[in-house]
Amino acid sequence: MKLFSATLSTETNTFTPLPTGRHAFTKERPLLRGPASRTPAGMTNIPLLEWCRLAERDGHTVVESICASAEPGGTTVRAIYEELRAMLVEDLRAALPVDGVLLRLHGAMVAEGYDDCEGDVIAHVRQIVGPGVPIGVELDLHCHLTETIRTNADVVITYKEYPHTDMVERAREVYALVVAAAEGKIKPVVAFHDCRMISMWRTPVEPARSIVAKMTEMEGRDGILSVSFGHGFPWGDVPDLGAKTVVVADGDLATAERAAAELARMVWETREASITPHDTIDGGIDAALAASAGPVVLADVADNAGAGAPSDSTFVLRRLVERGVKSAAVGAIWDPVAVMICQEAEVGATLKLRIGGKAGVVSGDPVDLTVTVRGLSDEHTQTGLSGGRMRFGPSAWVEADGIHIILITVRCQVLAPDAFTGIGCTLDDKRIVVVKSIQHFYGNFAPIAKEIRYLAAPGAVGPDYAAIPYERFNRPYWPRVADPFAAQ
Repeated sequence: MKLFSATLSTETNTFTPLPTGRHAFTKERPLLRGPASRTPAGMTNIPLLEWCRLAERDGHTVVESICASAEPGGTTVRAIYEELRAMLVEDLRAALPVDGVLLRLHGAMVAEGYDDCEGDVIAHVRQIVGPGVPIGVELDLHCHLTETIRTNADVVITYKEYPHTDMVERAREVYALVVAAAEGKIKPVVAFHDCRMISMWRTPVEPARSIVAKMTEMEGRDGILSVSFGHGFPWGDVPDLGAKTVVVADGDLATAERAAAELARMVWETREASITPHDTIDGGIDAALAASAGPVVLADVADNAGAGAPSDSTFVLRRLVERGVKSAAVGAIWDPVAVMICQEAEVGATLKLRIGGKAGVVSGDPVDLTVTVRGLSDEHTQTGLSGGRMRFGPSAWVEADGIHIILITVRCQVLAPDAFTGIGCTLDDKRIVVVKSIQHFYGNFAPIAKEIRYLAAPGAVGPDYAAIPYERFNRPYWPRVADPFAAQ
């Protein structure tokens, strides 16, 4: 059996000032065309590695096309999207005939002129392979689930976990169902159910933990092949925004629709319990300073690069400085200019440095500090999700009167403590650790944190879902409307 695989992935925040273009897809992360499975594991190619491993085990062949991924950011430049799509299409035509297609997409990619890049890619693939070749898609759970995706893909599976620790497991499911469909053992059909909700579900804790358990429990009964919960991506202003449940069933669309509605009821009934409390900046600092011990981790969710924010906002850093807080660490602030200046000064130098606040109004004003350069790295990395490493590029660790700041060149959210410790900044002796992330840090920081709190600071990824200024998404949704079903 011959299978075709490819990755084309980014998450688009339509409210951020940063365009996503050629540099994001080809320089910050390498653009691979061909054997991505022969490169070290990273978030981009983890499913491709697993698909090749499984195919080799089973005696199948995988034709690998592009492996293209960019850090979440603003709307993708049309020309680069169409160029990458053309590469994928060209490779698929050259590989024909194929028995199945395996795609690792994101689900929330928006380009100039394309609200639904994933649906557009899948539709192009369907046109080439025809109706009889199964197409399986692995998506991030922060996705926009459209009818174009549903009607052109045979298998749609999202991650179940947030943080995304289950990329490999979901890749195995996609592979197994596509191969079974190609062999004629199953006839997968896909159903979505719109929850009419925009929120954030943190799967390590309740009630989201029980939602994940419910999905697993539903699978394997009544012909249900796979169950997913697409949380949606709140900061992408597109018509198909919002949380949706996904069920793949064997040949019976009505069964899939009933199961999707059943899971959606559970999501709706637990909506209030799913809300994450957020502190003000000063409230979070107060709570951390009042704690009996540290470190207390404060998540600066609104400046999370993993949701497209610049990651150079200074609102939290400024308050730490103004309040004279000592024994704090802040990371990672995207400031290539500051890193370059620190590299010139070298470790041990004390200098005046302007930090952050460069990308626009969502970033605040720069903070001017007298700092000492404590550490430098030509290629700083951190532990990634589901294996592999994530790049920060050339980076610097500076200290300003007891506040330790990690400065980076390649924009990336904080995922693990080695974002700090990997460049020499210890955390066990800090009272406060500020991480620019929403949730992906949780699994790696929970073992070392005395407490984890979430901040509602200004930024491009504000957590007040009822107040996000949508223009193109115009359907009623909770929490903006108490009963969105009655309001439609």
